[in-house]
Amino acid sequence: MAFVEITRPKPDLAVVTLNRPDRMNAMAFDVMQPLKEELEKISFDSEIRVVILTGEGTAFCAGADLQDPGYLPVFDGHTMPTIARRALRVLDDVITTIRDMTQPVIAAINGPAIGGGFCLAMAADIRIASQSAYFRAAGINNGLTSAELGLSFLLPRAVGITRSNEIMLTGRDVNAEEAERIGILSKVTANDSLMDECIATADMILRHSHLGVEMSKKMLTSSIDAGSLHGHMHHEGISQLFVRMTTENFQEAIKARKEKRLPDFKD
Repeated sequence: MAFVEITRPKPDLAVVTLNRPDRMNAMAFDVMQPLKEELEKISFDSEIRVVILTGEGTAFCAGADLQDPGYLPVFDGHTMPTIARRALRVLDDVITTIRDMTQPVIAAINGPAIGGGFCLAMAADIRIASQSAYFRAAGINNGLTSAELGLSFLLPRAVGITRSNEIMLTGRDVNAEEAERIGILSKVTANDSLMDECIATADMILRHSHLGVEMSKKMLTSSIDAGSLHGHMHHEGISQLFVRMTTENFQEAIKARKEKRLPDFKD
């Protein structure tokens, strides 16, 4: 049984599904390593232009697998402290792979996103959830920290310092309605229409030029790390000029608008 499944509802859209519903799609290492490898393959597939990440069953991802964390050959021959560092690297790599993908990633959050599952959701570019979804920074409830896998970096940038502090220090659940209100989610939908809503969002992205979308994601991601407005505006300008001068996208968009049709971008 494959713990990560890839489907293609459309030629330019990939749905990546964590497929261990009996364990709430927990982040065992033998699930996360294949997930990272599949995402890397997709990132270099020029036919795939949008990715939807979801979980099978009633949960998105329950975070650490408390029954069986799994084992990878890279752990062989190492002491426990080294295994721990290698294991953390496996999980870190999943988050950075999502952030570095050339395609926008839509998280279709179909249920609980707990601990590392919350982190996985926050790594996505767009988050849409079903009404049954909720979020929990669970590490703090387990005697650990709630700061893991980039959560203390990404969450404050989504909801602000005060809200992220309260969520991460209390370890309380944030339901889908609240998550939409404070900015974790862009949309909440009925459970049975979640994938349709995500595909509709993907379709809106797919109307635009391949390069335009890719470079827009790159600029949005890099803005989080930007040291100054001036420096980032310079970065944006170079990106805009690159698309403008190396493609016919702008001319095609103007022509299509005059002819009252959808543009046919060739980039």
